[in-house]
Amino acid sequence: MTFRTKPARVWQRMLSGRRLDLLDPSPLDIEIEDIAHGLARVARWNGQTRGPHIYSVAQHSVLVELIGRRQAGARGVELDRRWKLAMLLHDAPEYVVGDMISPFKAVLGGNYREVEERLLSAISLRFGLPAHWPATLAKLVKSADRASAFLEATRLAGFELAEAKSFFGRPFPLDAGEEQAYLAPWSADEAASRFLSRFTELIGEGPAGAAAPRAIASGA
Repeated sequence: MTFRTKPARVWQRMLSGRRLDLLDPSPLDIEIEDIAHGLARVARWNGQTRGPHIYSVAQHSVLVELIGRRQAGARGVELDRRWKLAMLLHDAPEYVVGDMISPFKAVLGGNYREVEERLLSAISLRFGLPAHWPATLAKLVKSADRASAFLEATRLAGFELAEAKSFFGRPFPLDAGEEQAYLAPWSADEAASRFLSRFTELIGEGPAGAAAPRAIASGA
């Protein structure tokens, strides 16, 4: 007698009703409300942060987009709104796969990153970004991500300054009021709302499905 093994489920059903295939994600199955809801409930630093709420990936994403704009502005560059949108969405695959800390990603290796990259490509296409981001944009996102991680690590996750600098490099400063506004952990509902609000602002800056610009700076 031959027994057939039931195929493993490789999709996740979203609250919107969409069913997203993790191995072959379609842009048509991606909704920004699902992304906001999921990211607002995913904890950065495996939840090892101070405060009455988790510090969510949604809140982190809003901070990264702010710092990315500031870093570009410090170099005299006005970012195209699609690159601001890319910074906001840089961790969007985590609404499906969660936020694994860097040491664990290193242990898992290539398979995890392949899934993450396919998801990011589908998300990018859904919102009018190129499936594969140019190196200049990826570098900008990485810089803003590391600067945000430094602030989170030292203000929320118990890292010493020297330790954080060794892992994340030189910090990008915010003033005291901004630190309070962006680093005091938001509730899940507030994080989802503020992520969606910033997304809506960026979409409103230009046509949602326009082609990606040739250079990072608008008009460049």
